[in-house]
Amino acid sequence: MLVIFGGLPGSGKTTTALSLAKRLQAVHVRVDTIEQAFRDSDMLKAEVGPAGYMAAYGIAEDNLRLGRTVIADSVNPIGITRNAWLQVAKRAGTRAIEVEVVCSDKVEHRRRAETRVTDVEGLVKPSWDEIVNRTYEDWGGRQIVVDTAYKSADDAVAELVALLEREVL
Repeated sequence: MLVIFGGLPGSGKTTTALSLAKRLQAVHVRVDTIEQAFRDSDMLKAEVGPAGYMAAYGIAEDNLRLGRTVIADSVNPIGITRNAWLQVAKRAGTRAIEVEVVCSDKVEHRRRAETRVTDVEGLVKPSWDEIVNRTYEDWGGRQIVVDTAYKSADDAVAELVALLEREVL
């Protein structure tokens, strides 16, 4: 299956996605890592546009065709990217489940965003102002929502695994 993560930077999305990938022994495809690799290549220095997402779609589809579970990790802020992920699963003939990670406590979200250290060398994290002012479209209610404000990553993943088990059955 393809588990499509999305959520604002600092919401706990990558922490949750990584923990779920470990628990499921799934492939973790992270757009931030791909985009930074493009910047490091000297081919795309600043704005990478859709290139990171396009590469991630291809990597995810290859792994889905191998029968692997794939965890797609990106901000996934607009309908176009969300629909593109759904098309990846459709082409691979597998199920897609969308997961939006939120941090409902704005003070905690801001603290996380302003204190986190990058784990991708060279990646510059967005400022709080950039996070709250970015385009981020409503998901339309088709997603599983995981609120990380008042729970550990382990608790969030346990909740998500239980929800995924219900979705898959």
